[in-house]
Amino acid sequence: MDEVRTLRFDDGAPVTAASGIAPLGDGWLLAQDDSTHAAWLRDGAVRAVRVLPPVDGLDLFSEAAGTKRLKPDLEVACPAEVDGEPAVLLLGSGSTPQRMRGVLVRLTNGRPQVAAAELGPLYAAVAARLDLPAEHLNLEGASRHGDTVRWFNRGNLSAGVVSASVDVPLEALVDAVLGGDAASVPVGRSLAYELGEVEGVGLAVTDAIALPDGRVLLSAAAEDSPNAVDDGPVVATALALVDGDRVVDLVALPEVDGHVHKVEGLALRRFADGEAHLLAVVDDDDPDVPSTVLGLRVDLTAGRQRVKRATDV
Repeated sequence: MDEVRTLRFDDGAPVTAASGIAPLGDGWLLAQDDSTHAAWLRDGAVRAVRVLPPVDGLDLFSEAAGTKRLKPDLEVACPAEVDGEPAVLLLGSGSTPQRMRGVLVRLTNGRPQVAAAELGPLYAAVAARLDLPAEHLNLEGASRHGDTVRWFNRGNLSAGVVSASVDVPLEALVDAVLGGDAASVPVGRSLAYELGEVEGVGLAVTDAIALPDGRVLLSAAAEDSPNAVDDGPVVATALALVDGDRVVDLVALPEVDGHVHKVEGLALRRFADGEAHLLAVVDDDDPDVPSTVLGLRVDLTAGRQRVKRATDV
């Protein structure tokens, strides 16, 4: 990987804990899981977009400050529509009751317009469909398949939890964020994914994107964490190509200067001639380290994929 861009807001403040990325207008909206603001990347500039009100007067949260328990933990950024116009759906991880909110960001006259809602009953229904107790819920990624959102729960093999997903109708999910009944959102079939392990640490899904041929690319991290809330050392990251619940292939993401980058968000820039051109955002779980965005080309030909090289973003 030879092209990596460090992310800072226009005032010089770092973008931290980037956890999801999706197209918005002529740019890309990035979720920060430790903040009440998203980051809007456009033409080389990075603008802060408030997506939630302050929590106890705070907009940034960290373990060092003793405020991690308050963070909204927005982990998903998924393309959506409202009245036929593009939008981005941001979703909390659900790993605590405070992290069960949804946010919809759309553009009105070129300016972001935000709506948010508590979605606790929906998260409870997802946990029930996955047959998981609440403490193992950790929804960190989503891929869009036409009118359906495939919502991914990050596994933890040390706790006996495999990575899995459920299917949710996009329109019903958007309606719930816009003030509808979260309890009425249907939760469809579940799938489980066996991604293996590295150095005894299980790989677990951190995000996903749907490909035009119906398959899905997953980002995965082998993070030695005891539960769905606490961070741990990341020993490796990877991309996995899946067809349904079958893992077709898997490749390790290269280290950068001897450092494992924990990719937590994926977006598809374009797909042509068997190549997926991606943007990937990195959360290094350090509030003092700016997040990075990676440009990747993934070769999907001959039933085999490999990261060919990073491209400048």
